[in-house]
Amino acid sequence: MNHVKEHRKREKLSQLDLAKQIGVARQTINLIENDKYNPSLDLCIRLAKALNTDLNTLFWLEEVSET
Repeated sequence: MNHVKEHRKREKLSQLDLAKQIGVARQTINLIENDKYNPSLDLCIRLAKALNTDLNTLFWLEEVSET
């Protein structure tokens, strides 16, 4: 799970606006937000910069405790 959608909405950006800003298709943003595409490190960095956050905040994997 990632936090791209949350941060995008916080920044008041549409998927299309964010896509244009970082140089990808809107569909790529949609796929990333829905965990159907694993972006490259370069794309992750561009996303974090565009969303005014860092990689850890944007892509931190939360541990699920096994019971």
